[in-house]
Amino acid sequence: MSRVAYVNGRYVPHGGAAVHVEDRGYQFADGVYEVCEVRGGRPVDERRHLDRLDRSLRELRIAWPLARKALGVVLRETIRRNRVNDGIVYLQVSRGVAPRDHAFPAETAPSLVVTAKNLDHDKAEATAAAGIAVITVPENRWPRVDIKSVALLPNVLAKQAAREAGAKEAWFVDPDGRVTEGSSTNAWIVTREGQVVTRPADHGILRGITRTVLLDAIAAQGLSLDERAFTVDEAYAAREAFVTSASQIVMPVVSIDGRPVGNGAPGLVATALRRDFHRFAELG
Repeated sequence: MSRVAYVNGRYVPHGGAAVHVEDRGYQFADGVYEVCEVRGGRPVDERRHLDRLDRSLRELRIAWPLARKALGVVLRETIRRNRVNDGIVYLQVSRGVAPRDHAFPAETAPSLVVTAKNLDHDKAEATAAAGIAVITVPENRWPRVDIKSVALLPNVLAKQAAREAGAKEAWFVDPDGRVTEGSSTNAWIVTREGQVVTRPADHGILRGITRTVLLDAIAAQGLSLDERAFTVDEAYAAREAFVTSASQIVMPVVSIDGRPVGNGAPGLVATALRRDFHRFAELG
């Protein structure tokens, strides 16, 4: 079946979907995005994702492209038209099309693109059962990574460095030797004492929706949580490590910079949190 994309009011064949050459998202990365998990043909945590979209748009002073309820309809219709059962739906909002000039255009309507696709559930489960490798790279992004901007070039380069090193993810490390987050994930460790540690969701990391939901799962399981920055050395010495994102949920990490984490296999905490995650998520 051919895929379908929503572009500025029209559902069009994915292969021919396009935005204007002077769209500011294309020319300046002047836009934001969201990625929602799709489970059973329904978006997961749509409310939380649209709340975060609202914050990102306000931070960049971009108007909503549609009323919030109408955007929810578009998300679900794009999922339906692409027959996505388990996968993701992606939406991107830019400031719109205008003659190229760094300053905001006076009157421009925002551009909206929505796509959806299935993901291989069995492959994801096999990956989680084996665990993934991560590497560390120096933090080189702008200070407002809490805004889910499409300006992702440092993330792209970090992800490519991971791929070339035979790893799945790269963790950014600040000048003080502390992990901020992954190139497309939030980063977590479990200490030898069994405490779950992740960096606070301030301006230094993106407040992941999966991260937010997982806090409820951690509390429900009676685990001890410490929201603080942790160092690379702490990560090397951890009993477990894992990453979270909408497309990976909870993904165990079994090596960091070529060093095994714990016994080099997915840990009990990460495995249990992955198993229970959807009990605490909102299914649209």
